Amino acid sequence: MTSMALAPRTALFLPASNPRAIAKARTLDCDMVILDLEDAVKPEDKDAAREAAAAAATEGFGERIAAIRVNGVDAAEHGADLAAAARSAADLVVVPKVEDAASAARIAATLGKPLLAMIETPAGVLAAAAIAAQPCVAGLIAGTNDLKASLGIPSAAGRGGLSLALQTVVLAARAGNGWALDGVFNALADGEGLAAECREGRALGFDGKTLIHPGQIAIAAEAFGATADEIADARALLAAAQGGAERFRDRMIEAMHVAQARLLLQRAGETE
Repeated sequence: MTSMALAPRTALFLPASNPRAIAKARTLDCDMVILDLEDAVKPEDKDAAREAAAAAATEGFGERIAAIRVNGVDAAEHGADLAAAARSAADLVVVPKVEDAASAARIAATLGKPLLAMIETPAGVLAAAAIAAQPCVAGLIAGTNDLKASLGIPSAAGRGGLSLALQTVVLAARAGNGWALDGVFNALADGEGLAAECREGRALGFDGKTLIHPGQIAIAAEAFGATADEIADARALLAAAQGGAERFRDRMIEAMHVAQARLLLQRAGETE
């Protein structure tokens, strides 16, 4: 993994062809902005979106991480997208439907930037560990919509059929010391459903959620953020820890729990 900042809790996809959405993103409380050149952009708008994405990433999004999602390796626009992303100031490049480590390495060599590899097919799931192990790969994104389609799971079905794939993405990302980001939630008006899926994602080990609408940011940020009780417990644990295995609040703790507490506080913007 390429050394990066803390993993984002909220990563917002937006069409690079939409200048109003780009401008608004600079005012939103998300951790990462992903300028999309792929699914969100009409074929006739691809060229303009490519130039807009490069310009927007170079202008930057303040403290937010800036990324560009290129079209996949089989798309006619792939080469031009890579060239535009390479000359931009984007922090990361999101690559869809990555299915093997060699492809990730080849794309990264062209870009000179770290990648977020989207795992969206059965082949990608089976190769996820090798993909995440590449030094150029900063993390993995579970492409849940395409995974459902490629596995033959009805779009209206829940995520039960994705359980193995989702956990594989997390395991692979962690083995590669990288980020793991959960897939998007399509029902824009279902805040309760989004919150439940975010809680499920956090329980699986994902760092954050990819999003498709600004209205989803606050819900995902809360679900993937530490609660007040978790922060208080982490502070108390660090204050009490003396080293080695010991008892804390009627449970046994050791070095790994100290490290977890420090990371939780760091992600919450707290200092010891």
